[in-house]
Amino acid sequence: MEINTIKPADGSKKARRRVGRGIGSGLGKTAGRGHKGQKSRAGGFHKVGFEGGQMPLQRRLPKRGFKSAQLKFNGEVTLSDLQRLAVDEVDLLTLKAAGLVRELVKTVKVIKSGELSRKIVLKGIGATAGAKAAIEAAGGSVA
Repeated sequence: MEINTIKPADGSKKARRRVGRGIGSGLGKTAGRGHKGQKSRAGGFHKVGFEGGQMPLQRRLPKRGFKSAQLKFNGEVTLSDLQRLAVDEVDLLTLKAAGLVRELVKTVKVIKSGELSRKIVLKGIGATAGAKAAIEAAGGSVA
């Protein structure tokens, strides 16, 4: 095999449709567009979702919900996550280094899920009322 003899496999390349090239081609005269109407004309097409003037589906349905753009900057950590963590003083950088919160996160809150049996000190991290009680019961503190 030579580099100048390489060609695509048979049937893998299909010739493009040449329209408007006479009766014999089967796509002459109207060029496969039918007769008259918006779709037959050059530049005559409608936008996505247009239903001929009828109220489109996306406008007939009610609007629902809202997702805050700030959610990506907030993180959650459970008590069981803190239990597994090897350090006693926990701050945002520690959690990011351990991979418990994403790099984008700016504020973290500890939630009461799981058990905590050792002393942990939180610095610059919030906690729910239940989580705070559990941390303080284990001898730790929330600063």
